[in-house]
Amino acid sequence: MLSAEIIAIGSELLTPTKTDTNSLWLTEKLNDIGIEVMLKTIVGDDGSRLEETVRDALKRSDVVITTGGLGPTADDITREYTAAAAGRALVYHDEIEQHLRERFRSWGREMPEINKRQAFVIDGAEILPNPNGSAVGMLAEIDGTLLIVLPGPPRENQPMFIDHVLERLRADAGTVYVKRRILRVSGLGESAVDEIAAPIYTGYPSVQTSILFNKSEVEIHIAARSDNELEAIATCDRLADELTKAIGKPVFATNGETMEQIVGEHLKRRGETVSVAESCTGGLIARRLTEVPGSSDYFVEGAVTYSNEAKIRTLSVPLSVIEANGAVSAECAEAMAKGMREYAGTDHAIAVTGIAGPGGGTDEKPVGTVFIGYSGAKGTKSVGLKLPGDRYLIRWRTSQAALDYLRRQVM
Repeated sequence: MLSAEIIAIGSELLTPTKTDTNSLWLTEKLNDIGIEVMLKTIVGDDGSRLEETVRDALKRSDVVITTGGLGPTADDITREYTAAAAGRALVYHDEIEQHLRERFRSWGREMPEINKRQAFVIDGAEILPNPNGSAVGMLAEIDGTLLIVLPGPPRENQPMFIDHVLERLRADAGTVYVKRRILRVSGLGESAVDEIAAPIYTGYPSVQTSILFNKSEVEIHIAARSDNELEAIATCDRLADELTKAIGKPVFATNGETMEQIVGEHLKRRGETVSVAESCTGGLIARRLTEVPGSSDYFVEGAVTYSNEAKIRTLSVPLSVIEANGAVSAECAEAMAKGMREYAGTDHAIAVTGIAGPGGGTDEKPVGTVFIGYSGAKGTKSVGLKLPGDRYLIRWRTSQAALDYLRRQVM
């Protein structure tokens, strides 16, 4: 199996406001043809560090892909230092300059002389055309390693990779089929899931299996590779089925679906409707449900009743319930769910009330205390939780727990 690494270039990628999305996209494309990405690096606009990074990459990987730093300005240093790392000179191409001048004229202006820097190409490299920008890409074989130099903007590098690089890499990688599944698990921690899953997936040494925690759920990533497509599919499905059976009801998705998609599928299949009443989540549950296309088939309405007065006025929560138990209580959550269901006339209603923080907690009810109420044809009930995290995470985890509670009732 060929190994690859990706080098993203640009000091802006080292700031907290800019994310390297190119590496994620390229990794997916490489994995799909059986090339394993072993290392990703972000390098700022520092020539010596960039040269060292590329030189090391060329020694240890079969495929090295760089993105960014091919613009016309002084801080676009990829050509110069990548060429130095490869031990090659830069060669000026008059035809590239002429093409650039013609493109600028087609835009109604003359090309700035600074853009002539973009006519330099690593000696011996294949030029990768860029109809979506001014910087050409490059592809060169350096002592058995394939060096691919791509521009940074995704609207430029993605078409370039698909049109001029992907099939070359596919041929080098040979016939490899990769089939993937993502299982999503709610209500269990990462360690608990792995304790159940490890004895199963270790029996499939040829399958790459990863377990990770994502905000409020555990994901199990499965990637089966084979030179036979049907065998890859069968192996991937067999492992997914065994894991799903072993973990049980906490597995809410077997093909990477979100919780709101799964809840919607259950409701749609049963021809039933839902309404929501929210306090601490401020409309997040309703937003998630309605982000799913076709949700109008089952979602009727929602109410954000943040104050006690709103709970009483809109949901008919008895004042006595709040006075006796507090707004953050099982009794209030159940009254909210029951009142919402009666008001909206839906088959199901879910309600949440809690303390998202950072203030408002007490010794009896600390920050993260949440109650979820449910009301349906078979009655009204609730569950209490203590959720960790900051305000954002508590609100998100509350929405996830509420949707999971609804899923279990609908199932």
